[in-house]
Amino acid sequence: MSLPQWKVTRSTNPTPDVERERIIEKPVFGANLTDHQVVCVWEKEKGWVSAEVIPYGPIMMDPSSAVLHYGQEIFEGIKAYRHQDGSIWTFRPEENAKRLQRSAHRMALPELPTELFIESLRQLIAVDGAWVPAPVDEKTLYFRPFEIAAENFLGVRAAQRAEYRVIASPVGPYFTGGLKPVSIWIALDSARAGKHGTGEAKTGGNYAASLLAQGEGYENGCSQVMFLDAETATYIEELGGMNLFFVYRDGHVVTPSLDGTILRGITRDSVVTLIKDRGLKVEERKISLDEVRAGIQSGEIAEVFACGTAAVITPVGEFKSREETLSISTEPGELTTSLREELTGIQYGKVADRHSWMVKLAD
Repeated sequence: MSLPQWKVTRSTNPTPDVERERIIEKPVFGANLTDHQVVCVWEKEKGWVSAEVIPYGPIMMDPSSAVLHYGQEIFEGIKAYRHQDGSIWTFRPEENAKRLQRSAHRMALPELPTELFIESLRQLIAVDGAWVPAPVDEKTLYFRPFEIAAENFLGVRAAQRAEYRVIASPVGPYFTGGLKPVSIWIALDSARAGKHGTGEAKTGGNYAASLLAQGEGYENGCSQVMFLDAETATYIEELGGMNLFFVYRDGHVVTPSLDGTILRGITRDSVVTLIKDRGLKVEERKISLDEVRAGIQSGEIAEVFACGTAAVITPVGEFKSREETLSISTEPGELTTSLREELTGIQYGKVADRHSWMVKLAD
C-alpha cells in the first residue's frame, strides 16, 4: 500500500521564542501546545489519502460527526527526549504504533501503518523541535497521537472516513514534588472495563469510565484510582492511567496479567524486561486484593509501584478505600528507585540502550 506524500504548511504566527522558552522552563502537563499538528485522512475506498503538518488550531466538525455520537476514538501517549548532544529521540515507537493498530481494530477504525506513525512524529519534530526541552528535571515533549471517526452521519456503523492527528505539549514530571510515594484510592463499586469489552484498547471511553471514581479518590487525598475486575471485584487490574507492580520481600515481582481488560502498557513491558535483566523473577498473573492486603500487612510485599508513559515509574505509599487504609512506605523502595533511574537513563541517552529501544527523530 502506497503512503501519501507529506505536505507542510508552517504557522504564520508561531509562539515567540521568549514565550516558548518561558513555557518550557516550567511546563505544566498538557497546558500548552506546540505551534503545529499532524493531520492524516483515511477514506474507505482510497485508504490513507493525505498527510499534512498544519498550524495548530481548532478542528472544524459537523454536529453529526460520528465520533461525537458513537465514540469511535483512540489515542496514544509517547515522548520526545532531547539528549545532551541536542539530538531528539523517542522510546519504542513501533510498540505505540502496534498498540494504536490494536486499538483501531477493536474500535472499528482504520489501522495506521507503523511507518506512517513514526514519520508523523518526525514530521512534527521537524517544525516544532525547538519545543523539546533540555534534558533536565525530566522535561520532555509529550506527543498525543489520536484517531477519530470523521464521517458525518447518524447511522450505527463504522465510519467510512477517519482522521489521525498528532499534537504535542512540553511537560515536566507528571507528579510534582519529586519521587514521593503516592496514595491510591481503591474503587470498590466502579469498574473501568469488563471482559470482552474495550479495556485493552486505548480509547477515551475507558478513561471516561474512570473519572467518577477518580473524583472520589481526589476527595480522599489520592492521586490515582485502582480498579478491580468487573466480574467479581476480587482481582486487581490497573490504575486509571498506569499499570501496577508488587515487589515481594524475597525479590520476586508480580504484576496483573494481560487478560484483555487492561492496557498493554509499553512502560510495563519495558519494566518487565529490565527486571528480568537483573535475574529477578516476574510473575504476570491474577493478584487479588486479599493477597495484596495480606502481603502488605505481613510485610511480604515490600514495595509497590505504578508505571506509564506520563509518570514513568512512581512509588505507591498506600492504598485507601472507604473501608481501610493499607500503608506500605513513606519512602520509595530500592527496586522502584533503581528501575526508574535505569529507564529514564536509557530514555535520555545516559544509560546503554541494550534492547535498541530508542529511535532518533532529529539530529
